[in-house]
Amino acid sequence: QVQLVESGGGSVQAGGSLRLSCAVSRYIVSFYCMSWFRQPPGNEREGLAQFNPRGGSTYYADSVKGRFTISFDVAKNTLNLQMNSLKPEDTAMYYCAGGTCGGDWFRPSQYNYWGQGTQVIVSS
Repeated sequence: QVQLVESGGGSVQAGGSLRLSCAVSRYIVSFYCMSWFRQPPGNEREGLAQFNPRGGSTYYADSVKGRFTISFDVAKNTLNLQMNSLKPEDTAMYYCAGGTCGGDWFRPSQYNYWGQGTQVIVSS
């Protein structure tokens, strides 16, 4: 079964940290790259980071570079997003997705598979 299931969202104060996880099916790991996106209320979906399971290369959006870290636990087939120094503007629904590697990795149109999302709320 092809699926992605996120967990780990919640509420945190500004300056705090959260770790999101996404259980990824073997099919996606074998053929696609995996990314984290977020979508604040009333805004477009934004690509945050991508991980290539075949080689380990990563890409980051400028908005999160240095604060967020994407990683993949091979034993658990789990994609993680460590989020530090959180800001109120990081408040959004966060999604993991499977799709095209590199290039326009940050565009939602490059992805075939999506999780259901997990909510992150950062209060000031």
